Amino acid sequence: MALNLVMLGPPGAGKGTQAERFAREHGIPKVSTGDILREAVHSGTELGRQVSTLMERGELVGDDLIIGIVRERLARPDAIAGFVLDGFPRTAAQADALDAMMGERGPVICVEIQVPDEELIRRVRARRVCEDCGANADAFVHQVDALPDLCQNTERCRSIGPKWVARSDDSAAVVRERLKVYWRDTQPMIEYYSSRPTFRSIDGLQTPEQVREAL
Repeated sequence: MALNLVMLGPPGAGKGTQAERFAREHGIPKVSTGDILREAVHSGTELGRQVSTLMERGELVGDDLIIGIVRERLARPDAIAGFVLDGFPRTAAQADALDAMMGERGPVICVEIQVPDEELIRRVRARRVCEDCGANADAFVHQVDALPDLCQNTERCRSIGPKWVARSDDSAAVVRERLKVYWRDTQPMIEYYSSRPTFRSIDGLQTPEQVREAL
């Protein structure tokens, strides 16, 4: 039976990091909405051309299109044994479509990483990125001097080390607004999956390693 995992969690909960690690450890692809939209555009398929046109106009990609793109991605050989979805589904229509895609591939398992808003704001405000290559430092590391050497993408990073700076969009006001949007969009998904025996919530206040073990 395939391992079909949907990850839910607000910005700063560590969802992306956990999803990536889980996918790597289980030999299945991590599929994010942003990645598959970019892939679709670059692929030059009919769906990709439609997405490109919408993005050029500054319009949102509707359910039908995003469902079609996800269906195409999950039909690839590397996803037959399962996948980790990050950023999909976002609506009830998308969740219904995902259930229909599964067929005989097994159930959808949904895991929500829970972290209180005030802790999320603290974490995001403590986040640092490399000014040159954009690499993210671990949100759990709060002393800039102790930040790990995560970025080796540019000659400067390799030769004299990363220059860690705070992101301009990581102010408390911006983070609160992002959280408001997240809860507005995601609460219906939590309600959609929470009554199923394949839904679990994880305490995201634990260390990253403890969250990994719980996952």
